[in-house]
Amino acid sequence: MEDSVHQFEQFEQEARYLNEMLELADAEHEVELYNETVREMSRYVQKFREFELLVLFSGENDRNNAIVSLHAGAGGTEAQDWVQMLLRMYSRWAESSGYGVDILDFLAGDEAGVKSVTFMVKGFYAYGKLRCEEGVHRLIRISPFDASGRRHTSFASVSVLPEISEEIAIKMGPEDLRIDTYRSSGAGGQHVNKTDSAVRITHLPTGIVVQCQNERSQYANRLSAMKILNARLYELVQKEREDSMQKIKGEYKEISWGSQIRTYTLNPFSLIKDHRSNLEVGNVQSVLDGDLDDFINAFLRIRKEN
Repeated sequence: MEDSVHQFEQFEQEARYLNEMLELADAEHEVELYNETVREMSRYVQKFREFELLVLFSGENDRNNAIVSLHAGAGGTEAQDWVQMLLRMYSRWAESSGYGVDILDFLAGDEAGVKSVTFMVKGFYAYGKLRCEEGVHRLIRISPFDASGRRHTSFASVSVLPEISEEIAIKMGPEDLRIDTYRSSGAGGQHVNKTDSAVRITHLPTGIVVQCQNERSQYANRLSAMKILNARLYELVQKEREDSMQKIKGEYKEISWGSQIRTYTLNPFSLIKDHRSNLEVGNVQSVLDGDLDDFINAFLRIRKEN
């Protein structure tokens, strides 16, 4: 918060300076100074918009890398070609944003395009930005696969998840464990049955209980029981993670009519409309080439207001 306030104060100071320069240029009729100040203002506005965007990020995982999955919906080969176009669009956007892209899973279409693809976008705030793209995307165009030249509507879904570190540190202090020893009751020979070599470990924070009595010594049983406990705790963490990811992923939407977040119209006119922010852009090719920031910014502002 202190960093954000400090940055804002710097922007405020720079704005006063630019205003003073404009007033001076106007009073002295200095065309050169005026033109230079206008150029500085343009750079200032761009920097401030980037700062404003970062302030809008508030999610726990917004700074993480993003795992993006694209799936073809209604529309057959048309939809699979649409997925390929979206893959190109997001790859271009990532490249222009200074992000890296790694393809994790790829399923080619039957005749053309891509049935589904999953890729990692690596960079600061990749998830925070790309989560704005999650939903169903609709394309309306003259089909390149239709000899009659008819207009087709295709659908594809975009799902976005944050990358979660696979490194799980299971910290257990002595106060978290209750260790009981007892005499083994199972088979295992005279030594096993006559000494308190069996071990039961209770993990107090979770209530998980494990035990081992198959080894010949208490020490060996304790090591084996700890391995089992670690495995059980890992399984619990995985379950909690899956539940958390399901909450992040949200409600599933059918990839078809009525569920789209954005419509890309190439024919009979050129227009892209985002149905959440009502932002409309006429330069369709620019957006398909990766110019997505206006849509991302608009959605972030709408989400902040709500």
